[in-house]
Amino acid sequence: MKHILLDTSVVVALLDKGDGAHQRCMRVIQDVTQPLSTCEAVITECCFLLDQVHGATAAVLANVQNGAFQIRFRLHDSILSVHELMHKYRDVPMSFADACLVQMADELGTGDILTLDSDFLHYRWRKSRHFNLVIPLEE
Repeated sequence: MKHILLDTSVVVALLDKGDGAHQRCMRVIQDVTQPLSTCEAVITECCFLLDQVHGATAAVLANVQNGAFQIRFRLHDSILSVHELMHKYRDVPMSFADACLVQMADELGTGDILTLDSDFLHYRWRKSRHFNLVIPLEE
């Protein structure tokens, strides 16, 4: 089954009811049947950004533990590619977590991503493929 990549912005919106995108993300996530794949860099960002939201960090970690958020990336195997991506997109600039997700797209063969980050409109996976933003950005 094809995976969907999961970015920090959506996890934060899902777990923070005060986030302006909370309801939109909740509606979309209910229809997702594919596995949600992410990386430890995204989990780290989520825990940091949700630190002040009661129970949110525990929920992030529980979702990793129960397999709802699958960690499908091993930095040790991809460090050179991640570094090259961060250099290539230094003008955006590309965060470490975003670079890991772009590399994951290459490795998993999917450009489907749950994100609210417009930078993914600029990034390319497998050098030239556009990402499919499962949640359309608001205009």
